[in-house]
Amino acid sequence: MSTLDRYYNYIDGAWAGADNYLTIDDPATGEVYAEIAEADIHDADAAMTAARRCVDSGALNAGRPAQRVTWLLAIAEEIRALAEEAALVLCRENGKALSVARGEFEESARYFEYYAGMADKIEGNSIPLGDDYVDFTSYEPMGVSVQIVPWNFPPSICARSLAPALAAGNAVVIKSPEISPLAMTFLMTACERSGMPKGAVNLLCGKGSVIGAHLVKHVEANQIVFTGSVPTGQRILHDAAERATPSVMELGGKSAAIVHADANIEQVINSVKAGIFFNAGQVCSAMSRLLVHHSRVGEVIKRIRELAESLSIGPGIDDPDLTPLISHDQLEQVEAMCRRAITAGATCLTGGGRISGTNGYFMQPTLFTDVTIDSEIFQKEVFGPVLVIHPFDTEDDAVELANGTEFGLVAGVFDTRLERALRTAQRLRGGQIFINEWFAGGVETPFGGVGLSGFGREKGQEALYNYVQTRNIAIRVKGA
Repeated sequence: MSTLDRYYNYIDGAWAGADNYLTIDDPATGEVYAEIAEADIHDADAAMTAARRCVDSGALNAGRPAQRVTWLLAIAEEIRALAEEAALVLCRENGKALSVARGEFEESARYFEYYAGMADKIEGNSIPLGDDYVDFTSYEPMGVSVQIVPWNFPPSICARSLAPALAAGNAVVIKSPEISPLAMTFLMTACERSGMPKGAVNLLCGKGSVIGAHLVKHVEANQIVFTGSVPTGQRILHDAAERATPSVMELGGKSAAIVHADANIEQVINSVKAGIFFNAGQVCSAMSRLLVHHSRVGEVIKRIRELAESLSIGPGIDDPDLTPLISHDQLEQVEAMCRRAITAGATCLTGGGRISGTNGYFMQPTLFTDVTIDSEIFQKEVFGPVLVIHPFDTEDDAVELANGTEFGLVAGVFDTRLERALRTAQRLRGGQIFINEWFAGGVETPFGGVGLSGFGREKGQEALYNYVQTRNIAIRVKGA
């Protein structure tokens, strides 16, 4: 019998073990410290059957919407009650700073509170067709929502899709990331304690190529919500097309911030720290390109290099500025991209490789200049603490550079001349644009991309309408 901490899947209102268990590393040490039941195809079918049964029973949607408000508020309360224990698990399995892990569970609770406020306000319209007719619309739940969650922010990204799906009356089957699945089980505990009906929420941990692929093709899937890489998203869309299953896709990014000549450099430096070094740069909306007016390039490079070389680095439990990457594979990928950039002629001002003397997956904070705009390091997502700094001469140049990738998730502008900042922002290609503060949004602000960054929106009021479909009923009331 294993002596490791053991975690389970959650299917049809019960915790389920398995024949096989996946081991989970601590990224700060490289050592295995826990294991979780590995779901198989039978488990996936059981979860989908339970979700369909819950939908068909009317337990989620036949009564007054106020009941869903009550459930969602109870989930938020239970998440907060579990947050300290859950944050310690997330910190250890994911590598992230303890304060960040705590914040992730607070954000998770906020999603349930926010969408609780909307669960009883999903209202249709009356459409005038003349005295002989009554015509109205209603918003109906999609049914069974399959949600595939990435490894960088598992609880909060799960909550941002789960909360609106439940608010709209859907049942949900979640596929957790196999390298960081443990903390998500605390969300299931919160749902269980809220009194939600059996089958409303189900959680499976298994290999994406097996369980994920099976779920997206499943006959009972009425919707697919995916956050992750472009290649995986493209495969999912291909499978979804066979059954014309509606999908929400939040994919990669290569986001740029424009620093105009009149920018407040303190705002820039603070946003660089948050934008590329937060969570070791493992953020789809990371500030991975900094486009700086030529008159400020020297000053900005000097300040950012000082910042990068002053960051505290260590295990998440110590709450440092920079934490390890999620896995050995991720560390190898990031380091390899840096090596290729140097070989291609880029100048590495600091960093560029792993931190020696540790078994953990630590990558040095890295800055590049002298990159060509068609290079891999300028065009492709790194998903690590790697920043490219590139000069520009005119506003038109900056916009062209910022928009010059296949991605379009977020972008940013720094400028004390707000008229120019707003004009520049309106020209940028992206679903969310920040002015004078990277990550200025919140639970309330719609988030999603264009181009290879995906489609559909999460967060905010707009996201709720991903989880419903419009039904129109037209009635002839005279002369029948």
